[in-house]
Amino acid sequence: MDDLMSYSRTTKSRGSSAPRLAWPPASVRLVNRRSFVKGLVALPGLARVAAAQDEPVIKVDVNLVNVFCTVRGKNNALIGNLEKNSFQVFEDNKQQEIRYFTRETDVPVTIGMLVDTSQSQERLLDVERRAADSFFRQVLRKKDEAFLMQFGAEAELLQDSTNSPRLLLDGLNQLRLSVPVGGLHPGPVPTISQQAGTILYDAVFLAAEEKLKGQVGRKAIIPITDGVDTGSKISRDKAIEAAQKADSIIYSFYYVDFAAYGPFGGGGGGEGELRRMSQETGGRVFHIDRRYTIEDAFRDLQEEMRSQYSIAYTPTNPKKDGTFRKLEIRVAGNKDYKVQARKGYYAIEPVN
Repeated sequence: MDDLMSYSRTTKSRGSSAPRLAWPPASVRLVNRRSFVKGLVALPGLARVAAAQDEPVIKVDVNLVNVFCTVRGKNNALIGNLEKNSFQVFEDNKQQEIRYFTRETDVPVTIGMLVDTSQSQERLLDVERRAADSFFRQVLRKKDEAFLMQFGAEAELLQDSTNSPRLLLDGLNQLRLSVPVGGLHPGPVPTISQQAGTILYDAVFLAAEEKLKGQVGRKAIIPITDGVDTGSKISRDKAIEAAQKADSIIYSFYYVDFAAYGPFGGGGGGEGELRRMSQETGGRVFHIDRRYTIEDAFRDLQEEMRSQYSIAYTPTNPKKDGTFRKLEIRVAGNKDYKVQARKGYYAIEPVN
């Protein structure tokens, strides 16, 4: 069995405020996956076991592969009026028959917002808090939910999945610096005398594996960060794999306070890593600066999520052998249209 890092948390009921889920603990240790999973059964805060017994059970066709995508034309304009026969789906270069097709407007979404609270982001937190609050109030509909995490030296769940913008604002108001042991202001760049921090990949892994895996509908992970990871135990590729297995799209907000890195600037540098995570899962990077604000990014993300298509097919290769299957979505007869979708999926049995 593979080993996973242990982490500490306190549990909560669905929709209540101020839960705490910390990753990793002050002293990271490895535990056997079997005992790790056994311990999760008693934790009602997790997405896989959080559903109340009186909630309806949603049954899905386990053989279906579902892909969410957006289409852009010239000048990067979103195209939202295409029909089923406009699309072609290829799995491992073999064309597949589309069984179900719909526009996203009626498909519920679960959003995981991950806010970087390492030292380098300190002066950005207030504007992030206000913009995220506005986004939640505008984008969440009756069947939608969101949860909020912060990450720095550790990852914490500040608000579990909820439909309440008020509870999410309560969580946003709890955002605070998360720095390595060794002082409140050790600086954003690790040195010999200070421990590494900023566990971006661990946070993405945790959001996908423990909060989104097993959920149905659209699922989005939104990290707001400069993309610099200096302390994760999970690799970038493992974080991508977890998001793919959870059918989650990563929309990265690349937001850098260059002044935090000293009088000579520098810093940031993580945009390429964010782009890799986003592109592999069907999302993209929003590059935030003075001309393109975080409010602009949230507005464009909201428009993009409302312009998605949902495509489902039964693969010609029915084996659930755990292998990675490459996906390509095309718009037939129009080379000017560019499809944004995940690059593939893992052929595994769905989580019950």
